[in-house]
Amino acid sequence: MTKLTLSEKVGHTAIYSILTVIALLTLFPFLYVVVISITPESEVIRRGLVLIPESVTFNAYKTVFGSGSGILPAYQITLFRTIVGTALNLLFTLLGAYVLSKKALPGRSGLLLFVIFTMLFSGGLIPTYIVVRSLELTNTVWALIVPGLISVFNLVVVKGFFEQLPVELEESAKVDGAGELRVLFTIILPLSLPSIATIGLFYAVGHWNSYFDAVIYLNKASLMPLQVILRNILLSSQNQNMEQVNDATVSSLAIQMASVIVSTVPILCVYPFIQNHFAKGVMIGAVKG
Repeated sequence: MTKLTLSEKVGHTAIYSILTVIALLTLFPFLYVVVISITPESEVIRRGLVLIPESVTFNAYKTVFGSGSGILPAYQITLFRTIVGTALNLLFTLLGAYVLSKKALPGRSGLLLFVIFTMLFSGGLIPTYIVVRSLELTNTVWALIVPGLISVFNLVVVKGFFEQLPVELEESAKVDGAGELRVLFTIILPLSLPSIATIGLFYAVGHWNSYFDAVIYLNKASLMPLQVILRNILLSSQNQNMEQVNDATVSSLAIQMASVIVSTVPILCVYPFIQNHFAKGVMIGAVKG
């Protein structure tokens, strides 16, 4: 092992110190949100900036998870939408990208032009709603999944990744008698895990954070996803400014911070498991030497 010189040690120490400071600055907003969500309102008013609370209260979370909030059914709807929706998004995106990556496909240029055209121009909100209603998807959870089944941007990105794979892999598999679907699922997809993880994360975060389509297509309170319920809780707390929970007042700020934690933590728990694939997937389309 090469021994570092004094100047190299000083340089490494300075770099690690700067990176540590940047990491702490990045974590500070999230930690501040956590602290405010469990700090009594009187202490926040008295101290201003609170980093370590003198006393802890979970009244804001009791308000968010209250029996009348409907947040638990909303969690179920959101989990179903995120899991099933992401799986269907990936399935149709990968199938479409695989077909469009074939340069020998008849009419490929026209199909690509048609697909990209939909990314630049859309029919608008009212025509989209009419289509969803005519398909009898309104007031069903499928109204949150089917209209956005394929993201054209993600389709184009995955298509570009498929085009970078060696053609010889497919040719050798077809010589052994493999069909197109077998080539896709046994050869192409295992080599494309970084891109799949990246696109899957984009789809999952989009499903988890989406609320506008639920407001447009759903009228049943039992079908509302998590973000709509949290939005209603925030609006209610802002109108009342303070809420009473077990003889204790809960500020709208604490409820807002608790709502942020409730909606953010699940995605943060998923990210570490796909971090390695995600780090490789974000380099899709990068210049190769």
